[in-house]
Amino acid sequence: MRESVASTLRAASAHLEAISRLDYPGLVQQADELLASAFTSGHTLFVFGNGGSAADAQHICAELVGRFAFERAPVAAIALGTNTALMTAWSNDAGFEDTFARQIEALGRPGDVALGISTSGNSENVVRALERARMRGLRTIGLTGLGGGRVAAHCDLLLAVPLRDTPRVQEVHTVTYHAICAALEARLFPAVADPALMPPA
Repeated sequence: MRESVASTLRAASAHLEAISRLDYPGLVQQADELLASAFTSGHTLFVFGNGGSAADAQHICAELVGRFAFERAPVAAIALGTNTALMTAWSNDAGFEDTFARQIEALGRPGDVALGISTSGNSENVVRALERARMRGLRTIGLTGLGGGRVAAHCDLLLAVPLRDTPRVQEVHTVTYHAICAALEARLFPAVADPALMPPA
């Protein structure tokens, strides 16, 4: 068991190290810049996904609305998978495929940002929500695995982890949005940022 855990940790570390040498960090920086521009203009981030990606969506919003590394004002971010009454009602009455798109239609405004998470890039409700978001004038970001799947066609910015194995993709996703949250705090709240916790230049 101990060696199995150690092997998993080594694999995660090796993937992160390899990806850090590709173009991926530059794309993450672009995501930070896009989000910072939206937040400073008074806009909202909507995050959504299924399963583990739904949990990631909530995690991201908790870090932004609450805090990541230090005390500061909240940032407007909403995880669309948390309204269980709406999710179950709309899924039952109209179909699960439009559960996120319906919320984007109700809440999204031009200049807001929609962040769809799907390891395959092919989750129908994520694809439709990003498509609807673009139609309504939102900026769109996809966080996926290798290639981006169908999500890619509906993204202003695609963060496609160059891996196929779902657990490994999800591990990189966590590090990705932690990096974004750290960079956003440093960029949006420089007066209260702790230099020791800020990402390197």
